[in-house]
Amino acid sequence: MAPIPAPRRYRAIFLSDTHLGMRGCRADLLLDFLRQVECEQLYLVGDIVDGWRLRRSWYWDPVHDQVIRRILAMARSGTRVTYIPGNHDEVFRDWAGPEFVIAGVSLVREAVHEAADGRRFLVMHGDEFDSVVRYATLLAHLGDWAYDAALRLNRWFNAVRRRLGYPYWSLSQWLKLQVKEAVKAIDRFEEALAEEARRRDLDGVICGHIHHAEMRQVHGVTYMNDGDWVESCTALAEHADGRFELIDWAAEQRRRHAAPVVSPVAAPVALIPPAPHPQASLPVAEG
Repeated sequence: MAPIPAPRRYRAIFLSDTHLGMRGCRADLLLDFLRQVECEQLYLVGDIVDGWRLRRSWYWDPVHDQVIRRILAMARSGTRVTYIPGNHDEVFRDWAGPEFVIAGVSLVREAVHEAADGRRFLVMHGDEFDSVVRYATLLAHLGDWAYDAALRLNRWFNAVRRRLGYPYWSLSQWLKLQVKEAVKAIDRFEEALAEEARRRDLDGVICGHIHHAEMRQVHGVTYMNDGDWVESCTALAEHADGRFELIDWAAEQRRRHAAPVVSPVAAPVALIPPAPHPQASLPVAEG
C-alpha cells in the first residue's frame, strides 16, 4: 500500500463550480483533493451546490456528504471558510452579509482577498458579468440543458476509459474549447472581470463561473479563474509568499496513474509570482 503523502499547506485555496447535486460532479476527486490539503483561508467561489439541478431532480450521493463534512471539519480546525454564492446556488444570496456565519462558514456576496505580498484581489463568482445569465434567463437555462447533454456524453466516455484502465479526461471541456465563439465569449468575460477590478483600484480578480481555469494579465490586471469540478477539476492556491498556483487535480491523477512510483507532489500548472515588495496583511475578506 502506498504511503499517504503529507498534506500540502497553502495560505489560501479558491474552489468554485463544484456543482454538488449534479451527476457530472467529480465529488470523488474533490474529496481526494480536500483530504490532501490544509490552508488558512478557503474561499468557495459559487455554484458549490447546484440548486438548478436539485430543483429538477434530486441527486445526492454519500461522497457529496463527505465533501460537505470535510469542509465543515476544516472550518472547525481553524480554516477561515468564506462562501460566495453563484447563479446555481443564488438562493443563498438573500442571506449573504458580513454578519452571516453558520457552522464556521461566512456567507458573503463578494470579498476582497489580500495576498501575503499586499496585492488585493476582488473575489466573486462572475455570473454578474455574463450577459446571457444576467439578461436572458431562458437562454441560460437552454444552454444549461445542452451542457447537461455534453456532460452525459462525458460520463459515458469516461466510463469506457475506466473499463480500459485509463484515468479521467474531460471530453466535454475539449469539445467546448473547439468552438470559436465559446473561446471569444471566454475572452470577453475575462476582460470584463479584469476591468471591474481595475475600476475598484484592485490588483486583480479571482472568479469562477465559466468552467475555464486561467491565470493571465489583462491590460495590467491579474485575472485568475479557479476552474471547476465537473470538467477540469482545478483549484487556485496561494502559497505563503504570495505566489498563486493553478492545481489541476485530474492531470495529477493521470500522472500518478502513468507513473505511480513518482512523488505525488507534481509540478504546478501555472504560477504567478508575488509582488516584489511585500506589505503587511490586511483583513482577508470584506463583506
